Amino acid sequence: MKDSVLIKSFPNGITLHLDPEMPFEDILKEVVYKFSEARAFFGKASVALSIEDRVVTGPEEIRILDAIHTNSDLNIICIVGKDDATNKNFIKALAHMEKKLTSDEDGQFFKGSLKNKEVLETENSIIVLGDVYPGSAVISARNVIILGGLYGEAYAGGNGQEGAFVAALEMEPERIKIGDFKYKPGKQSKWGIRSKIQPKIAYVKNEKIAFETLTKDLLSTF
Repeated sequence: MKDSVLIKSFPNGITLHLDPEMPFEDILKEVVYKFSEARAFFGKASVALSIEDRVVTGPEEIRILDAIHTNSDLNIICIVGKDDATNKNFIKALAHMEKKLTSDEDGQFFKGSLKNKEVLETENSIIVLGDVYPGSAVISARNVIILGGLYGEAYAGGNGQEGAFVAALEMEPERIKIGDFKYKPGKQSKWGIRSKIQPKIAYVKNEKIAFETLTKDLLSTF
């Protein structure tokens, strides 16, 4: 009998191969069982997660992440796509960001997603290990890094710091403000099925907020 859930590893991450035909609730039960059984094997590593062979919706993705979190000690820092070159690129960029902030005594982490109009405010640079949903906001006097999707609002450089930025693995914000500069999209895309991750960084360039693909080389300039 073919396994409905197969777990395979790749550098700095794991891949879930999910049966495309089996009911999602059965898939979820198998995820719970396999990660519970392999809890000691995986340990407390921080890894990226790739989901393949089956298209999952946003809510299904969240339930899978919750199941892994509850039944293992893994720290899933991001969801990645199928493009190996892209995966390697942003995983290196994330490692650079994490090292940069953890070496800075003013950097901090927040584990969880912001939803239901929640607001997270800090004087420090902040890494959010989760999503920022529409209606919610993260506010930092320095830099904002979201290891998930930015679908709500983000404010960086509130203390007038030059070179502040907002980075996210999925950049679909309702609003961004960096220092005195603001950005609001003309048409908000609908959050639902995420087919490909698009990590981006927002920063001030030529007196307006610019967006570029997130890379280690680009981050090293900040």
